[in-house]
Amino acid sequence: MTLAEKLFDSFKYKEKFTLLDAYNEVGEKPQETIRARIYDNIGIYFERIAKGIYKTIGSDKEACILIEGDGRDLSMLEDKSIDCILTDHPWLDMKSNKGGTRAFAVYDCFKYSKEDFVEKARVLKDGCFLVEVLPAENENNYEYLYQVKQYAKEAGFIYYSKVPWKKGSFVSNTGRKSKNTQDIMIFSKGKARSMRIDKKKSDQMGGMCYMSGCNGMLPTMFDVQPVPKNIRIHQSELPVSLCEQILQFVTYSGEIVLDSFAGSGVVGEASLNIGRSCILIEILKANIEKIKQRFENNLIYQTVMG
Repeated sequence: MTLAEKLFDSFKYKEKFTLLDAYNEVGEKPQETIRARIYDNIGIYFERIAKGIYKTIGSDKEACILIEGDGRDLSMLEDKSIDCILTDHPWLDMKSNKGGTRAFAVYDCFKYSKEDFVEKARVLKDGCFLVEVLPAENENNYEYLYQVKQYAKEAGFIYYSKVPWKKGSFVSNTGRKSKNTQDIMIFSKGKARSMRIDKKKSDQMGGMCYMSGCNGMLPTMFDVQPVPKNIRIHQSELPVSLCEQILQFVTYSGEIVLDSFAGSGVVGEASLNIGRSCILIEILKANIEKIKQRFENNLIYQTVMG
């Protein structure tokens, strides 16, 4: 059990706790270490409710809603109702969609238009993050990847960062070079909200201080093994742990995540695992049934037919 988990377990049934309470609970650890673990886990295990006063974050209110419909049509969602969009759309790139860990045989793949990003911007809250899982650049798609950034910019998004997803030990020997990455491209709607803890200023001020950006410095890469083919339920299924890692950087507990091209529903599972709610949109009935099976043992679930 990590120090953060130990603190969470100690105070999960209390209405609130102070830094002094935390110091007394794990007196064998330096106060600086205890304070740092609390700061690092704001939005994951803890929430600050006043200076030096915190509470643990429960997971009894999260829900996953599944909508059968076209993920390019977000008209059922209200303006500024979503805290994060994380999605892997069925991008039209025949070379990247063959071989490796992607094999689209059923989907009608497409290329984004500016209107797609205008709709994403409409439903996303100001300062919140749009995360697009995209192919690694190659000779066939580099113009499209540039166009995606332009569409996002024209819709009011600001390019935040790009982090490769290294698919563990998997290597695909297709195309001109061996491949084992996809790109996690992150945008903010306008200026990024202040999630990143300014540790130096916090220590100086004696309270929590934040700077613009996601919850912590992003890694050089997400190194996560892909889902094995023998247990995969979708052509391009993302690993749950990859989605969990991404969401912990761009959301707080209790917030609402949207995956408009749900596929296997993995973003919903990852969201619930770390205390977020999720809206999933999927167009294929076969995948709808597979998503239902994924959540069959989860009571926080409902289906909205569209």
